Amino acid sequence: MQNPSLSQIVGNELYISHSQINTYLNCSLRYELQYIRQLPPERVSIALMFGSAIHAAVELYFRSLKNQGRIEPLEALLQRFEDCLSLDLDNTDVPVIYKRDMPDRAAAIEMGKKMIETFHNSVDLADVEIVGVELPLSATLYTDTGEATFYKLFGILDLVLRDVNGELIVVDVKTAAKAISQSTADDDSQLSAYAYLVSANRLSPATGDVKCRFLVLRKLKQPRIERISTIRTAFDRRRFARISNRVLAGIESKIFVPRVSWRCADCGYRNACRDWT
Repeated sequence: MQNPSLSQIVGNELYISHSQINTYLNCSLRYELQYIRQLPPERVSIALMFGSAIHAAVELYFRSLKNQGRIEPLEALLQRFEDCLSLDLDNTDVPVIYKRDMPDRAAAIEMGKKMIETFHNSVDLADVEIVGVELPLSATLYTDTGEATFYKLFGILDLVLRDVNGELIVVDVKTAAKAISQSTADDDSQLSAYAYLVSANRLSPATGDVKCRFLVLRKLKQPRIERISTIRTAFDRRRFARISNRVLAGIESKIFVPRVSWRCADCGYRNACRDWT
């Protein structure tokens, strides 16, 4: 059996998420501090709480449409957003890092409500069917030679649609200040992970392309929604599995080193990183 500190243990199986894989790739020391040592964060970014609250409101919209066939009133979405953000802010026991575009709680709530209103007024689901909302999936990770590992990739897909041709579209909902370029969308590893899960669960042809899309709520004075479509081929999915296995090998070998980047500004383990020897 592999090192149980690598990921979640469910029964006799080990699970690892894209978030864990991505954390290791961005900074392996943060992975160690967060997932192995399980240190509490020293601080938290308002962007993290803000994004979670936006997701909660958007989830309510899509889930109501799928399960009840009705559009949730704007007021309900606004309330869900404010309640979720306020709950997180009221219950955190570490400092909150505010941003230039969200300098305090009131500004964050105001921006979020504008974004939710824009979403409610302009989201377009014409010619598609909602298949899943916050859909949990897992799948075995395979080696380069096609052998099953002890690990399963686990993920919760924000939204899964089916188009008029019967093909699935995997949608990741994001909040962002800057636009996401086509090249960024084409290279994004989270969509590769989602495509791997969809294909491995036979929700799409095993060797075919998986349609993916970013639904981006832009954090602007005048918010807007942007949609960026991309695909993941069988090669892309194999490449993601190969990267994931290399990450797992690095974790098993206890290779954890700090990586200085722009992400350090919001890292909840900055002091622990400075004390690292």
